[in-house]
Amino acid sequence: MGILLTAEGAEAASAYSLFYPIIMIVVIYVVFWFIMIRPQNKEKKRIAAMLANLEAGDSVLTTSGFYGTVIDIVDDTVIVEFGNNKNCRIPMEKAAISKVEKSGEGS
Repeated sequence: MGILLTAEGAEAASAYSLFYPIIMIVVIYVVFWFIMIRPQNKEKKRIAAMLANLEAGDSVLTTSGFYGTVIDIVDDTVIVEFGNNKNCRIPMEKAAISKVEKSGEGS
C-alpha cells in the first residue's frame, strides 16, 4: 500500500492530466504547420511573384501543357501566341500559366 496518492499527488496528477492534451494539440498544430501550411504558402508566393514579373515576349507553359509566347497582358488576361502560326493567339487568364521562361534566357 505504498503507492497510495496523497492530496498533493492527486492535485499534481490532475494538473498534469489537464495540460497534457493542450500541449499535444499545440505540438501537433506546429508540426502540421511546418509540414503542410508553410510550404503551400511559399509556393503561392512564388507563383504570385512569377505572374507579377510576366512580360510580353516571355515563353510560357500553360496548365494544359501548351507552350507559347506572351503577346499582350491586360490586368488578369494574357494573350498567348501558340506554334509557328502567327494567327493562333488565344486570350487566357494569368492563373492558367504554370511556368515562365524569360525571353532573354537560353534553353
